[in-house]
Amino acid sequence: MTVLVERAAPERKRNLDKRIAGLDIFRGWAILLMIIFHLCYDLRMFRFIDADILHSPSWISFRALIVTMFLLAVGVSLYLVHASGINWGNLRKRLFYLGGAALIVTLGSYIEFPKSWVYFGILHFILLASFLILPFVKHPYFSLVTAVGILWGYAVGILHMEWLSKMLAPILHLPEYTRDLVSLFPWLAVVLLGVTLGGTGWYRPLFSASFFSEEHIGNRMLALMGRYALIIYLLHLPILFFLVEMLYKILHT
Repeated sequence: MTVLVERAAPERKRNLDKRIAGLDIFRGWAILLMIIFHLCYDLRMFRFIDADILHSPSWISFRALIVTMFLLAVGVSLYLVHASGINWGNLRKRLFYLGGAALIVTLGSYIEFPKSWVYFGILHFILLASFLILPFVKHPYFSLVTAVGILWGYAVGILHMEWLSKMLAPILHLPEYTRDLVSLFPWLAVVLLGVTLGGTGWYRPLFSASFFSEEHIGNRMLALMGRYALIIYLLHLPILFFLVEMLYKILHT
């Protein structure tokens, strides 16, 4: 991404910066919605609210919206990183940071929730998808066709992955229920659609719209959240849980 900016003409550089800022704001919105979702999840766990977050269609759709926003941003970002050639340095950094963060989530969830620990959550998925999309970066329309094919295959039941979980569960001692599961299908299709948005340039009018302008104070905060999405993701989970737990103890002592 840095190489792209350095080689751009001054005017193109300004436009590219603006579009990337819009992408950060978009990711910031996803972070904000994620925090709201996890806050409600914790409030339900401690019975402050009565909401069927795990089974209600509205809550399931809310979670799907958040995951979709994150993965679209991932797809566009991966295109920007690898557009001029595979950036192996970025992949090594991604493997280190995302892999380490995914391991932290797995170990932390296993300690706190040994019967529902996270073995393949969104961080694990993004790490794997970062490598799987590499053949598609130079071929945005092939990426689009593949994404449509995945969505169709999932809709008709061909690409459901429950069989794999059932097969691996006794071998890897996986829990019957996990607190965060982002299966390869259909979610890889969303990342591929993000690659298509990047490769075709369709992301430009979207993230250059006034709604994503950094001129708004709120958007500047969202952009900051978007730039530090991984850190916020790792920190907000224990912080929210701790705060809700403390409130529960205060009110029930």
